[in-house]
Amino acid sequence: MADTAYTPPEVWTWDAENGGTFASTNRPIAGATHDKELPVGKHPFQLYSLATPNGVKVTVMFEELLAAGHDAEYDAWLIDIGEGDQFGSGFVDINPNSKIPALLDRSRNTPVRVFESGSILLHLAEKYGAFLPASGPQRTETLNWLFWQMGSAPYLGGGFGHFYAYAPENYEYPINRFAMEVKRQLDVLDRALAERTYIAGEDYSIADMAIWPWYGQLALGDAYGDAGTFLDVGSYKNLQRWAKAIAARPAVQRGRMVNRKSGEPETQLFERHAASDFDTRTQDKIGGA
Repeated sequence: MADTAYTPPEVWTWDAENGGTFASTNRPIAGATHDKELPVGKHPFQLYSLATPNGVKVTVMFEELLAAGHDAEYDAWLIDIGEGDQFGSGFVDINPNSKIPALLDRSRNTPVRVFESGSILLHLAEKYGAFLPASGPQRTETLNWLFWQMGSAPYLGGGFGHFYAYAPENYEYPINRFAMEVKRQLDVLDRALAERTYIAGEDYSIADMAIWPWYGQLALGDAYGDAGTFLDVGSYKNLQRWAKAIAARPAVQRGRMVNRKSGEPETQLFERHAASDFDTRTQDKIGGA
């Protein structure tokens, strides 16, 4: 379908009715729209999130820390961005950008707010001395890839994913533009993974946890409908190997379930407050999605 010619107005104005699926999750101003306190559980870490790729990064990190024997128990509370929970005053106090995930670290005398998924991963890695080398070239390489993901994913999610799956109509130019960039990024990953087991070297790290929910799930055909076929993700053999290996990790499987509102009911754990919740509190156990 050819793009419809568009002449921008002299001054842009926001129309909340335009923008396709998920248009209501954004607006052109910051700040709270309503007063709403956030719930607080018993654990040192209070996570407010949704199982988007950025949310999955952090729940995977928590589950990996727990699996490795660290005392990293957490409460994960569902933030329904479709209902505007991210614009509540309590959430905005933790993340003025009104995006999930947001973390309140109450493990010290003065609680610390942490927002942006990459910042949360780095905060937890440094706190526990886990999944990130303490110093040296390997630390730098891990951070290289962490920040690569933070800078690259908007082209995948907000660019390709939006125009391919969520825009009100299919537009050839933006789909081609962002498909080209995403395939370049997939090739970057595939070439790097030809020489190493994990993205930053031979050790699993926060770089893998950051990249996998975006590009690993895409490689496995679990993002944006039939986008995997469209992008020929099966041709990236090294990426496929890596994506499957990480998907098989039990902590990753658990992390994907937390704060999830899509998929089969047995994969949806709206809130997570204890390890036993995976066995007793998924949506199939408490009455369906």
